[in-house]
Amino acid sequence: MENNIPIHLQEVIFASSDTAISRQLGNLVKTGQIKKIAPRIYTSNFNESEEVIIRRNIFTIIGKLYPGTVLSHRSAFEFKPTTANQIFVTYTYTKKIELPGITIRFMEGMSAIEGDNLFSGDLFVSQQERAFLENLQTSRQVGPTSKTITLPEIEGKLEQIVQVKGEEGLNQFRDKTREIANKLGMQTEFEKLNKLISALLTTKPSKILTSPIALARALGNPYDKHRLELFEKLFIELQQQPYKDRQDVNNETNAFRNFAFFEAYFSNYIEGTIFEIEEAKSIIQTETPIPNRDEDSHDILGTYRLVSNQKEMSTTPSNPEELLKILQYRHQILLGTRTSKKPGQFKDKNNRAGETHFVDHTLVRGTLIKGFDYYQASQEPFAKAAYIMFMISEIHPFLDGNGRIARVMMNAELVKANQTRIIIPTVYRDDYLGALRRLTRNDDPKVYIRMLQRAQEFSATLLANDMDALENYLTSSNAFKEHDKAKLKIIPFQ
Repeated sequence: MENNIPIHLQEVIFASSDTAISRQLGNLVKTGQIKKIAPRIYTSNFNESEEVIIRRNIFTIIGKLYPGTVLSHRSAFEFKPTTANQIFVTYTYTKKIELPGITIRFMEGMSAIEGDNLFSGDLFVSQQERAFLENLQTSRQVGPTSKTITLPEIEGKLEQIVQVKGEEGLNQFRDKTREIANKLGMQTEFEKLNKLISALLTTKPSKILTSPIALARALGNPYDKHRLELFEKLFIELQQQPYKDRQDVNNETNAFRNFAFFEAYFSNYIEGTIFEIEEAKSIIQTETPIPNRDEDSHDILGTYRLVSNQKEMSTTPSNPEELLKILQYRHQILLGTRTSKKPGQFKDKNNRAGETHFVDHTLVRGTLIKGFDYYQASQEPFAKAAYIMFMISEIHPFLDGNGRIARVMMNAELVKANQTRIIIPTVYRDDYLGALRRLTRNDDPKVYIRMLQRAQEFSATLLANDMDALENYLTSSNAFKEHDKAKLKIIPFQ
């Protein structure tokens, strides 16, 4: 009981061997100010159920009634009751204690050792290394009644250590776990752990690994598990509806190139590479950079060289290795003059945009390879285009040029299927970026899909046989204006 809060105002109150306190509790019960909700446990909360009160205060209760207990096994990882409403702890005996809404499973074992953390009152929690060993013990139960998490879950946690601390960090973890195993007499469990770690680091056969992410690590292609979950959500949502067949009306060579000019112009504008239209035309027509803007000029020229090449834009990957090669080749063309950005090479350090941290550089290849599964399973051209554009954007596999490469990959899918390519005009830039952020941060693919559908609907109105007529139409649609100055208008092409 907290001394600074009167007994009758505390949510959880414990019985005491102190005669005065026992008498006081008895009087409070008689006057209706507190009530008994479990053996040796009272509450002043009459508004919520006993189960809710016990659950909210379970760690305080264990620490108070069973001092020296260690929150252990799966509970040391999960810090909450299982779906079977069980908490697992190590104590001086083996026993089950039923409380309203929760069963405490006591298992006889060693009390807290150096490194175990004091958690609540006199309740300790197993340090990470001890918890791994505990979860590798044999359990007679399965599912939420088991004291241990599953083997794939253990492998997943080891993979997280590698991602955060590297292989050296995992080896240090192994060394410390060996010491703790000797203290606890858990050498058998350590041998199991040692085999898993060795397989994960590919120093032993990987046949013992069971989780997909651990197997990917052992095979040299570790991936970002959380990004794959996000890709799966987008893939599933994209399968929920058919998409309008928007045939490309600009596939004749001259029209294809005129469309490609504005595709390249707007794609660079999104990334902050801003030119006047006449400047951009001069760069494309003469293949000569604007004075004092050599790299920016080559960016727009590189983008145009890709998107104006019908053969290149009809090329799509048929397997993961082709995906990697196509990405690297196109990035080399796009940013060939920006040597500091390592054109054609996947990033060797991490990147971010605002609060968004993209896929760790060590997981780029594996995440692309694993993400390809959903791309390959998509059938409709729009769905494949929308999926691959987001996948590349979200992984951000290069130091720079990721947005442009993602949009190139998207439109290549559409060109291959003779569908209308998608242009994101300046006025639509914030809608585009906002939809990407919403999918990244809120796991909401619907807004992203609607955004791209509207962009394609607009793009399908563009007739590119005459460059001047197309420019005039884009002007009348507010395409060149900033988002806070106008809205995109979809009007009949005159």
